[in-house]
Amino acid sequence: MAPTIVFLHGFTNTGASWDPVIAALGERYRALAPDIRGHGSAAAARPVTLEAVVRDVAGLVPGSFDLVGYSMGGRIALHIALALAPRVRRLMLIGASPGMADAAEREARREADGCLAEEIERMSIEDFAARWAATPVLAGQPASAHHDRLRNEPGGLAAALRGLGTGALPPLWDRLGELAMPVMLVVGERDEKFRALARQMMPAIPDASVVVVAGAGHAVHLEAPGQVAALIEAGWN
Repeated sequence: MAPTIVFLHGFTNTGASWDPVIAALGERYRALAPDIRGHGSAAAARPVTLEAVVRDVAGLVPGSFDLVGYSMGGRIALHIALALAPRVRRLMLIGASPGMADAAEREARREADGCLAEEIERMSIEDFAARWAATPVLAGQPASAHHDRLRNEPGGLAAALRGLGTGALPPLWDRLGELAMPVMLVVGERDEKFRALARQMMPAIPDASVVVVAGAGHAVHLEAPGQVAALIEAGWN
């Protein structure tokens, strides 16, 4: 039986954003790419909380699985890897971090995310998708990323930002040493912020490696899906 791998998308994306990676893997894996609560087909799912998302993923797979997460999905993947250990065999984080360690910074981010959520609720998905695509960290993403965002609806994204945003989730810096599985931290060459974060994370994780993908930005799986698929197949142990 093909091993199972679960893919978790980023904020404003849906599970369909992983299609190019899954296509490159072919039938060698049983790939599951759910829409996280507040996104896509799960836009109306409530509550949008970390605990609920962990339950959703736990219910997808009865046994063990590999776990890959990007950005917001990477933050959530870290929580899942700790909550569902030892079911998670391997963990790949793309452009992700354990969250904000400083409580004051985290509270400021939570408030900022709350304000942005209120703005999103007043916008059409087309207007918000265009605004989000102009964010500098997302430069270089293919047109498919914009089309994927249009699968969402404003109320769902606002709920996801309030419940799963960087300011909402507790930081995990002090728990990285508990990760017993092999962990690969994948970052784009142009993503300076997350390259630095990956270098900070690596010494704290018992079995970790950092891979920098040449020419890529924040969303390596969107910009270089074949390389991400190759990293998955090569293994990270």
